[in-house]
Amino acid sequence: MAPLSEEEENYIRLAVLLKEVSPRAVRIYFDKEFSTTHLPSTLNKNYNTLYGLKLKRVLSQAQWKRVPDSTTFDVTLMICLIRHLTSVNQPINGFDSLPLPVETTTGPDLARIKWYRNNLAHHDSNKIDTAYFNTAWNDISLAISRLGGQLINQQCQSLKVKILDQSNQEIMLEIKQSQEDVKELKQTVEFWVADHSEVTENLKKLQDSYSTLQTENSEVTRHLKKLQDSYSTLKTEHTAVTGNLKKLQDSYSTLQAEHSEVVELLKDPIPLNIRGILYLFRQLC
Repeated sequence: MAPLSEEEENYIRLAVLLKEVSPRAVRIYFDKEFSTTHLPSTLNKNYNTLYGLKLKRVLSQAQWKRVPDSTTFDVTLMICLIRHLTSVNQPINGFDSLPLPVETTTGPDLARIKWYRNNLAHHDSNKIDTAYFNTAWNDISLAISRLGGQLINQQCQSLKVKILDQSNQEIMLEIKQSQEDVKELKQTVEFWVADHSEVTENLKKLQDSYSTLQTENSEVTRHLKKLQDSYSTLKTEHTAVTGNLKKLQDSYSTLQAEHSEVVELLKDPIPLNIRGILYLFRQLC
């Protein structure tokens, strides 16, 4: 295998510093704040706070299920617990930004490590220029030394001048492979994000269509109610008309009967009253 370039060595040294040395420094400080004996009870005591972080997705499901033992905790989890369960001071610009050089207390040092780790994770190349390397190395190693003490400081100094051997070249190969895996993973994630966006858009359209149908259904229901009311009114009026028609029919039948009597009377040439008078007259005679 070809020898590593200076920029590739810079990348490896910084990667080892952040991935191997910084966790040890953070763990040393973590164990001072959370003694191994009392760690389980401390986590139980702060259950509501931790559960709130889980709901906000600050803590992942994997981190939530971790055994309460700092040796199983990654840097992200330890920094999160220190940040939320202790009185550590917050950096001026928060934990998600690179602290100012004058900020050298515990909170900013933890934020500094967190920021450089994230920056390295999103670095697209396996090379780092010397100017950036020197600045980053100085910033990180000082933070690590303040957290972990003299022994950690010696490890930092040793790593900076250590001759990278075959094992380190194998690390570079692993890093390259990891970068390829990360690229593939990013592409997969981007695909799923795009697919999720499409599904979300379709769901939004369905929700809009459903809302429109609900509105139209309400309108139809309103018109149907009007028709039902109109039908009830017409039915009532029809009943009234039918009753009046029955009365008219009865009146017509009565008039017909009276008309028939009048017709019969008109057929007699001598009116009834005159006929009666003639009858009485004959009796008297």
